[in-house]
Amino acid sequence: MNQQSLSAFIWSVADLLRGDYKPADYGKVILPFTVLRRLDCVLAPTKADVLAELEARSAAGVNPEPFLRRKAKQTFFNTSTMDLKRLMGDAANVRLNLESYVQGFSPEVRDIFERFDFAVQIDKLAKTKLLYQVAEKFAGIDLHPDHVSNSQMGLVFEELIRKFAELSNETAGEHFTPRDVIRLMVDLLFIEDDEALTKPGIVRTIYDPTAGTGGMLSVAEEHLKGRNPDAQLTMFGQELNPESYAICKADMLIKGQDVSNIAFGNTLSEDGHGGKTFDYMLANPPFGVEWKKVEKEVRREHEQMGHAGRFGPGLPRVSDGSLLFLLHMLSKMRPATEGGCRFGIVLNGSPLFTGGAGSGESEIRRHLLVNDLVEAIVALPTDMFFNTGIATYVWIVTNRKPAARKGLVQLIDGSGFGRKMRKSLGSKRKELGQAEIDEITRLFGRFEAAEVAVVLDAAGKEVARVAVHDGDAPPEAPGGGRVKLAPLSRILPNAAFGYRAITVERPLLDDLGRPVLFEKGRNKGRPQPDSALRDTENVPLAEDVEAYFAREVKPHAPDAWIDHGKTKVGYEIPFNRQFYVFEPPRPLEEIDADLKLVTDRIKAMIAELAA
Repeated sequence: MNQQSLSAFIWSVADLLRGDYKPADYGKVILPFTVLRRLDCVLAPTKADVLAELEARSAAGVNPEPFLRRKAKQTFFNTSTMDLKRLMGDAANVRLNLESYVQGFSPEVRDIFERFDFAVQIDKLAKTKLLYQVAEKFAGIDLHPDHVSNSQMGLVFEELIRKFAELSNETAGEHFTPRDVIRLMVDLLFIEDDEALTKPGIVRTIYDPTAGTGGMLSVAEEHLKGRNPDAQLTMFGQELNPESYAICKADMLIKGQDVSNIAFGNTLSEDGHGGKTFDYMLANPPFGVEWKKVEKEVRREHEQMGHAGRFGPGLPRVSDGSLLFLLHMLSKMRPATEGGCRFGIVLNGSPLFTGGAGSGESEIRRHLLVNDLVEAIVALPTDMFFNTGIATYVWIVTNRKPAARKGLVQLIDGSGFGRKMRKSLGSKRKELGQAEIDEITRLFGRFEAAEVAVVLDAAGKEVARVAVHDGDAPPEAPGGGRVKLAPLSRILPNAAFGYRAITVERPLLDDLGRPVLFEKGRNKGRPQPDSALRDTENVPLAEDVEAYFAREVKPHAPDAWIDHGKTKVGYEIPFNRQFYVFEPPRPLEEIDADLKLVTDRIKAMIAELAA
């Protein structure tokens, strides 16, 4: 059964719930039952062996748990004689038997159903006389990994969550990230380590502080196992939403991961992995979400611990906590002396430039660039996410840059690589195919400047978009068409993003137009500044302030001066400015000719009406 058919089948359970449940509450029943049936199918082949082992060990008076896990061939087990199919044989006691069956799971699985509030749903379904019918539906579907892979199951959960989020007017994108974006991030994360990751018996750790349903962790594992079946990737994560947490934990259980590595709670106020560091990290924190709820805890850590804590470099404005997650991940990087770390994080455009010199955002960017931590930033196409169509960027951050990348940042404009989907999914109208993912990854891996050639036909319609690498010839223009070249990959020094914000003062003038002077103090005899004429200029770090001032300001304001006491250093990453290509307007003769054609047509129409 393919993913679409499986999702449709599970969704058909909604027909049973209609009327007794609000559409927004369908997920409260369907998601836990789907997880239950998945676990039920996983344990089915070893059920008899586990029950026999339980009887033998209990009779011997020893703790049976480790033996039961071994017999189940999983990191979890169930000691109930029931399963979903057996429940159907006793319709009168289905509620009691189902509750007993769920309680028969090992503690880590019972926690999953507690997060779902499954007991409440069992009670409600029993009262509405729907429990047997719903359980029967799920008992009739085979969700064993031999028939539905872990990857397919993850997609099923994401599809269901998206549908339930639409019904309840929630933002599905807060729970998971589109798989094409994850595949790109994973490729960027691992490409420079391909050789090391193919060694036999390699062991690595990966962490997602906003794990959602665990999609990023799962794709990372699939990628690594595809390259090296002997590789071991230990996964860690944290998630705030109870249902997403439960699904992520169930997925990790079936994969054989240690589910104690998946923490529950708010990453910013309750670090579930205090003191731990990791080899790799991935994250898609919520875009533009305020952090007022955790402001007290975050500010306390910032003020009391400084750089010894997570938020030492600075705090962004309360209206957008994206950069707090980035700072949290910086604190989780394995030290360079122990092998270092690389991580990828998806952010909106705001963290690139919001906040002037001296602001929290600017200080965070300054910390990243001065310490040479930013390896690359990739612009994604718009309309890539389920809950927003805004511009987004993947930041690749590392404390183990290869020698060729030291002191440099690579910017890649992948915004033109998206292709339209046949059917939109929420706000997601574009996707990245494997060819586009490979091209962006290749640009990053090669670490070279490149251009994109946009091929236009005679009518000016785009017919092709080709990456032109160093030494490649651009494609030829079709008959009557043309080829437009634009930057695609740029490599810039860290200092290119820094500037000095200087304060330019002009004298306060009296009624006769003469400067008003200070009469005492250290500035005695100097002109008083006019606050109404005060201005600021941003001078690139690489440029001499006095030379800039003499060239850009003095010719227009000969009486101006710099108040050096107010100078601040700031950092911003004006991404779009680096890829802007000026296109001169058409010649006036062409515009005049077009206007003449239009006016002649209008005159002819008026003449016809008057005739």
